[in-house]
Amino acid sequence: MKIIDLRIMRGPNYWSVKHPKLIVVKLDLEDLKQKTTQDIPQFSSRLKKLFPEMQQHRASEGVEGGFFKSLDEGTTFGHIVQHVALELQTMTGMDSGYGRCYPAHEEGQMMVVFSYQEERAGEFAAYAAVRITDALVKGERYRLSEDITRLHDIREDEYFGPSTYSIVSEAVSRGIPYIRLNRHSLIQLGYGVNQKRIQATMTCRTACFAVEIAGDKKATKDILHDAGIPVPKGRTIYSPNDLKKAVEWLGFPLVIKPLDGNHGKGATINIKNLKDAQKGFVEARKYSSGVIVEQFIEGFDFRLLVINGKFVAAAKRTPAMVTGDGVSTIKQLIDRENNDPRRGIGHEKVLTKIKVDQQTRSILKNLNLTTQSVLPAGEVLYLKSTANISTGGTATDVTDLVDPYNILMAERIAGLIGLDICGIDVMTTDIAIPLNEGRGAVLEVNAAPGFRMHISPTYGLPRNVAEPVVDMLFPHNKPARIPIIAVTGTNGKTTTTRLIAHMVKHKGYQVGYTTTEGIYIQDKLLEKGDTTGSYSAQFVLKDPTVNFAVLECARGGLLRSGLGFEQCDIGIVTNVSSDHLGLGGINTLEELARLKAVIPKSVSKDGYAVLNADDDLVYAMAEEVECKVALFSMDEQNPRILKHIAKGGLAAVFENGYISIFKNSYKIRIDRVADVPLTFGGKAKFNIENILAATLAGYISHFDVQDIKTSLRTFIPSPNKTPGRMNLFKFPNFDVLVDYAHNVGGLRAVGEYINALEVSKKVGIVAAVGDRRPQDFYEIGCVSGEIFDEVIVRLDSDLRGKSAEEILGPVLQGLEDTAPHKEVRQIPEEMRAIAYALEHAEPGSIIAIFTEDVHESVKMVESFKVIQDRKVFVE
Repeated sequence: MKIIDLRIMRGPNYWSVKHPKLIVVKLDLEDLKQKTTQDIPQFSSRLKKLFPEMQQHRASEGVEGGFFKSLDEGTTFGHIVQHVALELQTMTGMDSGYGRCYPAHEEGQMMVVFSYQEERAGEFAAYAAVRITDALVKGERYRLSEDITRLHDIREDEYFGPSTYSIVSEAVSRGIPYIRLNRHSLIQLGYGVNQKRIQATMTCRTACFAVEIAGDKKATKDILHDAGIPVPKGRTIYSPNDLKKAVEWLGFPLVIKPLDGNHGKGATINIKNLKDAQKGFVEARKYSSGVIVEQFIEGFDFRLLVINGKFVAAAKRTPAMVTGDGVSTIKQLIDRENNDPRRGIGHEKVLTKIKVDQQTRSILKNLNLTTQSVLPAGEVLYLKSTANISTGGTATDVTDLVDPYNILMAERIAGLIGLDICGIDVMTTDIAIPLNEGRGAVLEVNAAPGFRMHISPTYGLPRNVAEPVVDMLFPHNKPARIPIIAVTGTNGKTTTTRLIAHMVKHKGYQVGYTTTEGIYIQDKLLEKGDTTGSYSAQFVLKDPTVNFAVLECARGGLLRSGLGFEQCDIGIVTNVSSDHLGLGGINTLEELARLKAVIPKSVSKDGYAVLNADDDLVYAMAEEVECKVALFSMDEQNPRILKHIAKGGLAAVFENGYISIFKNSYKIRIDRVADVPLTFGGKAKFNIENILAATLAGYISHFDVQDIKTSLRTFIPSPNKTPGRMNLFKFPNFDVLVDYAHNVGGLRAVGEYINALEVSKKVGIVAAVGDRRPQDFYEIGCVSGEIFDEVIVRLDSDLRGKSAEEILGPVLQGLEDTAPHKEVRQIPEEMRAIAYALEHAEPGSIIAIFTEDVHESVKMVESFKVIQDRKVFVE
């Protein structure tokens, strides 16, 4: 077996709308294509031995043990790869459970689809699953531990920490979308102008100066002392000589820690002699030039959490520890503790496994112990000098026990330092007693405090401390989203997108939109190219100035990585016709329609799918959506329209020369078609369809009818406004039309407009795109022969893997079969073909240029027009 293609879906996609995070693998089964698991002796038993926990996999049977049942009865090896990839992720603490397996169009190949939590881990799991399956087939030993270790590493490197995850989960539960901005948990919550950002538990509201103060332990201590907050007596030192003076002044026991440290790094506690103090000084200097020496406060370690000025939770923290039984060694006690199913690697589980590191060895050495020492029964040994959960410590929720004095003190501290999210480390014998009465003290103030101890305490009630964070960032009724209109279809996407963006701008919004020409923010082209995929959508949604998004969504982006958003407010499908078939696993019109249907399926329940009622495949999408539906049609008597409006539905139709909206039994006329520039006096019928869709989008968005009409009349087609979309140039004696149409549907639509003109001759410069099927090339030739009196056949600069003969042959054959007596020329280079047509243009004719390079084609036509206009002026 081998993987011949792997794609990472990052949003609603062809394979699943409800499972946006998918790995899609095209698998060549090679020698196993005709075999099932029953055909390989002992395969089933070997797999069960390696992955006993797969007993929980339900598979299509829907019951526990379902996968093993299908395994014993005989299943495909693509199915095995799917389940192994899922189990590998589950074994390393990554929640993933969705998977499907489909035969590919090519014989002996399968599409294996499975969910992932972290995409790099999902990709690794795919390749590992193939290796493991191959080894099981061959009966070879496989070192699974190496893959598990690698997946653990990826998870720790890539996945959200528990604090970030809790905030993101809380936001998602409220319908607030998020975008991960980098690998270091910088997260955007919400879209456009309404976005907020977090990184771990720092937010866009966290003041820089407050973080600086909290990071300076001396400054923090001085501020708290001056405000009457109990703090340990101590001083900051910079040399061994300073250490001796501090020890003489403070006495023992002591705490030594770096001035600029965090997470307990470099800290040594309960120091009782000068030798240990000197070691602690050396350890602290590894992290900071300045070192704090202060009194060791007896008691327990507590963390108080304040968010947005209010106390929300408290936890008692206990360092990693073991209790002797008089028989087991310290190593055995640690191993036994690490076998607790709640302990995992890093942030994988509620608790972290205890590691015997340098700090642990130092503690043991000071106690004259080793890992092979046996502790007396009942004796407690603390293995770390700090109580951090990340080093194996435990947490007990004590939120309901905190004395009111301590609550007020914590809220005052957050205000004094200026932190919106503030963790306060307190040492005291009892948090239920006021700190000043229990001889306790505040040890540290933390910016970006970890939430793990509160959301998943070892003992006590979990506290949803993420809730007040999201409340702070998005107060009641504060929007997180911006309106999103998504446009897809085979033809008309770009024009519809641009028209809607124009309409939205006319209403005063700061619009961001994407098209096949580029990404536009407030009508400024910021990135050029075919920008209709997930990257481009997120480019707009990440922009802090945008408050309305209009996004063109093409097949390529959907197949590569899915949508760049999970929900839109309006989803438009203009039409579905033959284009790009045979590419990316899409071989039929029905499959293409299924791909385009991702857009209406991603509309929110309160939103609208805007569908073409004249297109059977598009109209059928109405049965699959969970949102409301609006239809448009070029025929007001279309039975689908009549049935829809009879049920109270919304529709837009071309009726009696007008663009009209049908709502219930009412008809709202928007404008006369001939007065809308985009229709070229009503002759460009295909643009009327685009206008109908855009009009519905405006009406659904609550735009005033008069504003919609004004927008339609002020949207003037031109190379600047609609590059490559019906760019008409009027020369003194002939006309030139430049259009991007590159498929049969687009060619027919433009041809319908040309046939409505009164011209002496119709000349077409046509080409077939190289990554289409031979029958598509042939149809281009046939349709060109039907429309034009003279045809110039050119080639794209990029033949996309085909030879010139492979493309030209079918095109020329189509022309020969359809119009054997018409004049046909072959001029491969596009600019030469255009130059020839312009130089030989006959009076009263029209030249239709179907271009690959819109910019250069328009530039050539405009230059030639300047020359012609000068000649006329001189004459």
